[in-house]
Amino acid sequence: MEISGKIIAVLPIASGEGRNGMWRSQDYVLETADQYPKKVCFNLFGDKIDQFPIAIDDQVNVSFDIESKEYNGRWFTNIRAWKVDKNASSATSGAPSAQQSVVNAPSFDATPAAGNGSDLPF
Repeated sequence: MEISGKIIAVLPIASGEGRNGMWRSQDYVLETADQYPKKVCFNLFGDKIDQFPIAIDDQVNVSFDIESKEYNGRWFTNIRAWKVDKNASSATSGAPSAQQSVVNAPSFDATPAAGNGSDLPF
């Protein structure tokens, strides 16, 4: 699948160690140019982060796969990009780099709040 739009947020890189070694993941928020714009959060994983450097205000075409997984009776959907093409109209001069464009994401406690019956942080 594909979607086009402008990058409006670059979230911090998440990393960790799994059974197959170290991993890195970074989320980006794209806003479409439709009559009623939609915001879509997509993810780049591993070496794709370096292969497709993305900054705020870049106009991009994103090719992605969608996958949903169940955890504790709830479903979560992941939009994983496998290719990102920058449009020629992207601002190249004066645009901050992806490192400078990181949005400060709030940290959260993954333990559920007492009495709400949810294990989700939101």
